Amino acid sequence: MNTVAPADRVAEQVAALRRFNRFYTQRIGVLHERLHGSGFTLAESRVLWELSHLPAGEPGISAAALARTLDLDPGYLSRLLKAMKARKLLRLQPAPGDARQQLLSLSAAGRRAFAPVDAGSQAQMAEVLASVPAVDQPRLLAAMQTIEHLLGGRQAERPPYTLRHHRPGDIGWVIARHGALYAEEFQWDIHFEALVAHIAAEFLDRFDARREACWIAERPGAGGQAENIGCVFLVQARDDATGAPDAGVGQLRLLLIEPSARGLGLGARLVSECTQFARRAGYRKLRLWTQSNLLAARTLYRREGYQLVGTEPHHSFGHDLVGEIWEMPLG
Repeated sequence: MNTVAPADRVAEQVAALRRFNRFYTQRIGVLHERLHGSGFTLAESRVLWELSHLPAGEPGISAAALARTLDLDPGYLSRLLKAMKARKLLRLQPAPGDARQQLLSLSAAGRRAFAPVDAGSQAQMAEVLASVPAVDQPRLLAAMQTIEHLLGGRQAERPPYTLRHHRPGDIGWVIARHGALYAEEFQWDIHFEALVAHIAAEFLDRFDARREACWIAERPGAGGQAENIGCVFLVQARDDATGAPDAGVGQLRLLLIEPSARGLGLGARLVSECTQFARRAGYRKLRLWTQSNLLAARTLYRREGYQLVGTEPHHSFGHDLVGEIWEMPLG
């Protein structure tokens, strides 16, 4: 029987990692002297990105903290920042409560300079993704998130998941999981599953990709096969009696998170995706219908900015319930 010595196995694994590094850095253009033809090096672009994504309300970041974030030698970063200051890309201001410490942020000129770099990177990654068949894109994204997770990225404490739009077979899963989960957790009867099936069928019959969307959340499952762990829909709101569109109003529907995926922030992410899509689609307001006993969902909606605008007691799905209408103006 052939055996491989531990030292040889490690050498093979290291060689595989180095081979992947060479492939990927070439694929995304890291070896180019200037990123996306912008005049900025990769290091300069990373500094611009970090400063453009400071948390809301943060006046800036110290050079020492930035060096730690980027894992850069402080001396090298200092020379980098000096050159960027000379180009008037950065803004300096005293830290609140400690005038001796200077905080860095982007100047107006820095934001203008970074915009095309960011757009170029977005376009490049979209091109990379488009080069992969649609059926394989979830595998690619899941693999990348797995690498980030295993090598200690910022989200390493969370199992990776990806969002994608629906494809054949997903709507059947949505109906089945709503029926099963709500029967198990709330003892709702089969009439709820019938309602979900009706909503899902109308979504497919009327689907307009410019104004409607379904997101499916998935993550790697047993044997490397992707498993669905959540969903949400954003559709054109319609009159319940006539089916006529309610102009300018979108409706969030069929939010579901599998029990095994709760606590990951996935619900908030799905609700946020609906809001962002609705803004791009030109809706002026969002609406949703839920029940007063769905406490976790109600918390998500309130945090997103929805407000309760109406209630109505009703007997449905084998129970006395209180239906609620929530709305959020988009501005």
